[in-house]
Amino acid sequence: MSKKILMIVGDFAEDYETMVPFQTLLACGYVVHAVCPGKKAGQTIATSIHDFEGDQTYTEKRGHNFALNATFADVKASDYDALLIPGGRAPEYLRLDPEVIAAVKHFFEADKPVAAVCHGAQILAAARVLEGRTCSAYPACRPEVELAGGTYAEIAIDAAFTDGKLVTAPAWPAHPAWLKQFMAVLSA
Repeated sequence: MSKKILMIVGDFAEDYETMVPFQTLLACGYVVHAVCPGKKAGQTIATSIHDFEGDQTYTEKRGHNFALNATFADVKASDYDALLIPGGRAPEYLRLDPEVIAAVKHFFEADKPVAAVCHGAQILAAARVLEGRTCSAYPACRPEVELAGGTYAEIAIDAAFTDGKLVTAPAWPAHPAWLKQFMAVLSA
């Protein structure tokens, strides 16, 4: 039986941080359900493409429409083996949803694997699950990680960090390291 991964996304989730892990994990035999609060299977979210072009922060362009394959209102966190949280601007809003926060807390309370990239740490901070943990994120999220009681892992943009069953990375250039570490935690 394949492990089931819940992926929580929202409008303007970062395109690469949504598409690449979703497709990679499916290709590796995992069952991945991509959900968004207020949306149903078959509906889409708008993604955004963030790039590093020499400015003080990333630039943003409109990405693809990403089709959801499950309905947020129908999923139960207890039915899943792991959680994946892409970054982008979506976490800024998803962290305000009590059901998203409850789902995130379930994975930590049940000691299940969790992968978050880039601004996904905003959701972890809002769920208050970072205390005593080390977590990477997009550098602009460092204050949130630290205010939530976590230690910010200052690593290269293409690196990832694992703390127990939590696997985090600063942004999409870290996909190879982040997904490799997440799959290692999933198979442990």
